[in-house]
Amino acid sequence: MFSALKNRLYDSSKIDSDNKLFSNKALWVLLFPIIIEQLLNSFMGMADTMMVSNVGSSAISAVSLVDSINVLVIQVFSAMATGATIICSQFLGRGDERRTNKAARQVVLTMVVISVTLTILLISCRSWLLSFIFGQVESEVMADAKVYFLITVLSYPFIALFNAGSAFYRAGGNSKFPMKIAVVSNLLNIIGNIILIFGFHMGVAGAALSTLISRIFCCMVVFYFLGKPKQPIVLNEYLKIRPDFPLIGMILSVGVPAGIENGMFQFGKLAIQSTVSTLGTAAIAAQAMTNILETVNGIAAIGIGIGLMTIVGQCMGAGRKEEAKYYIVKLTGYAEVAIILSCLFAMAITKPITYLAGMEAESAKLCFEMMIAITIVKPFVWVLSFIPAYGMRAAGDVKFSMIVSTLTMWLCRVALCVYLCKVWGFGPIAVWIGMFADWTIRGIIFSIRFFSGKWAEKQVI
Repeated sequence: MFSALKNRLYDSSKIDSDNKLFSNKALWVLLFPIIIEQLLNSFMGMADTMMVSNVGSSAISAVSLVDSINVLVIQVFSAMATGATIICSQFLGRGDERRTNKAARQVVLTMVVISVTLTILLISCRSWLLSFIFGQVESEVMADAKVYFLITVLSYPFIALFNAGSAFYRAGGNSKFPMKIAVVSNLLNIIGNIILIFGFHMGVAGAALSTLISRIFCCMVVFYFLGKPKQPIVLNEYLKIRPDFPLIGMILSVGVPAGIENGMFQFGKLAIQSTVSTLGTAAIAAQAMTNILETVNGIAAIGIGIGLMTIVGQCMGAGRKEEAKYYIVKLTGYAEVAIILSCLFAMAITKPITYLAGMEAESAKLCFEMMIAITIVKPFVWVLSFIPAYGMRAAGDVKFSMIVSTLTMWLCRVALCVYLCKVWGFGPIAVWIGMFADWTIRGIIFSIRFFSGKWAEKQVI
């Protein structure tokens, strides 16, 4: 029975078991640093929230509201970096380092133009934007939100370029270096928070400045070392980069659908956040902490998915389609184990975290109740809704993923949440009921897509 199922997933007779692109050791050398890096990135958000929460509920609410916009923008940058990973890993799979480096230069140029333009636009209309999205929140919350938003927006070009630089290293199979940068960046952020929030009593402005400084550091370090020779991707002489529109078009053909998918996902979260903001400060604070804890319990599996893009990209570039299927199945299994363990861990630390964060009793109680629901449901439905899709995107199946994810987000997650809150008077648990429906339906659709094999027929380069 197991053999028959395996043959439906991939044709093992077409895989040279002694000459796979990635041995088990090579898989963990690639995946483990990515998992650690993603975990550290999530801890940066947790550290900011916990430290700011000691300033008061208005501060944590402001940071939560603004971060829902920041995450939207950062996810778009991450999607562009996804395009970079896919394109560069497929060129490397073909053994074409010259075109790999050429593509990387065009990614950098595209990221600079998009991120700087977006930064200028958002700074110029920040007051209107915050009022439009979040409406009539308490005046103290809005004042803090405007300060935090202004400073964090200045970090957009730096986080965009760091995401691109990290993608170049991961595409070449070196995930250790971005992890090392993330370690130092987290330490800088925590030290900066301690000095600026508690030492200089700067509140949300201190948290924002600390984040800005750490992101500038990340960007400068990764691009300094990308200029070093004897690595798969080398970048230098940035002022000599000129647009290559056919290559930019190829990059955008992958990055734009991924960006729209991530963007729509975050727009949906903003719609949900807008609904939650009407439930009161306690609900906003509870939802903010629950979001962070839910991110923590999924971060290891997401790291596996990010690594899977490099693996599948190189397999497809080398013409090894069955091997690509094999790795998708194998890493989906890894991700399931990771989700189970990390859900149990997140549940165990929920009460201590809410206590250390100084959350009010009502907020802490709501957060704990939502985490119980997440811990029960997530191991059953989350993995199939995300991990195979990472691999299929790396093969070039980005439009299908974009359409499915956008539809399930708006029809399940957003519509159901708003309906339950507005019509039936549900609290923030409505967010997660909508989320569970989204994960379940998307997992079914992506499983059918994987078995069809149509995703493996796409062409990127």
